[in-house]
Amino acid sequence: MGLVTGITKQTDNRFLNLYDLDTVYKNGNKSHYYMASRADSEKTLKLVTRENKPDGVIIFALAGKEHDKIVLVRQYRYPIDGWIYELPAGLVEKNEDIYEAGIREMKEETGLTFTPLKAPCGYDRPFYSSVGMSDESCSTIYGYCEGAPSSALEEESEEIEVVLADRKEALRILKEENVCIRAGYTLPHFIADEDPFAFLKV
Repeated sequence: MGLVTGITKQTDNRFLNLYDLDTVYKNGNKSHYYMASRADSEKTLKLVTRENKPDGVIIFALAGKEHDKIVLVRQYRYPIDGWIYELPAGLVEKNEDIYEAGIREMKEETGLTFTPLKAPCGYDRPFYSSVGMSDESCSTIYGYCEGAPSSALEEESEEIEVVLADRKEALRILKEENVCIRAGYTLPHFIADEDPFAFLKV
């Protein structure tokens, strides 16, 4: 098994940093591995703490009187210099639990009021987002939204359009648009299942 023998922080940014790992391959050869993390120091990296606390939340929310629409955001993202469809999401603040974060982030990004459902069986525990290059992990939370979409609480760095997509529109988005992988996994579930949250009742 490989081994990490040293860690050097390469950047000092607010939301994301680069770390250089001194590594030893399984055959004994030494090398470097570069990773991004939301951790603010070497001591708080997950590979050091061995704790997988969620950095953020992803929100799978249904809207409409019949709960027949999925809440999406169409957002401009600098890394692709373009628009992409995503599930509403955001970072968990210090001393905030994932459900509080979900309610806050939904209101900030969409103006909608979010009522989360408690997820059994560990469905809301954090999973790694892209472990080949980052230790970021996020919890997915589920629930229902009410109200009218609004951009009033949008930050100046954000360009977000709220999309309440029915199944037909969700299918079109999957076929034709840039889609975040999290939404890419969720949209087929929404499209195919009469009750997308049935698994929460198990």
